[in-house]
Amino acid sequence: MLIVRATKKLLDRAGPPDLGEEDRSTTLLGQWYATALFWKPQVALFVNETTLLPVLMPLAPVATLLDRFPAQAAAVLAAHRTPREVIEEEERRMREWRLGKTANRSVVGVMTEFTHLANAHRGRVSDPDLLEIALLLATTPCSPLYARHVSPDRELDGLVRTMTSRQ
Repeated sequence: MLIVRATKKLLDRAGPPDLGEEDRSTTLLGQWYATALFWKPQVALFVNETTLLPVLMPLAPVATLLDRFPAQAAAVLAAHRTPREVIEEEERRMREWRLGKTANRSVVGVMTEFTHLANAHRGRVSDPDLLEIALLLATTPCSPLYARHVSPDRELDGLVRTMTSRQ
């Protein structure tokens, strides 16, 4: 089960939280955090709680955002050269999802920084390449990762290597 913890900005559009006390993430990467970016057109920014890996995707139609998210996350994982079997397993586990309120202020802070950086990367382009911007953001050093792999792309690589070596 995919757990997405959304900011108030996104909850106002996507609907009320439906995350129960007993609900737990069963995805390999764990919970994701999400917010809305008020670009034209509007964009959703997702950040993985474990790796801080960013994913950007069109917000509209918001009613299908979480149904569409697994495919976009898979595209970002593939761009990071994640093994196909890991991506397929993650997508399978994301078929069911729950929406909740944010609970980790550190990840919310990283989302805020990624929002500023994404605004700078998109520049004045009317139709920015969201995958390209997500890949650029993933190379950003993040203080919660300093004791491990420093940036989300390296953290993802380390996590995937650990997961695949156990199998």
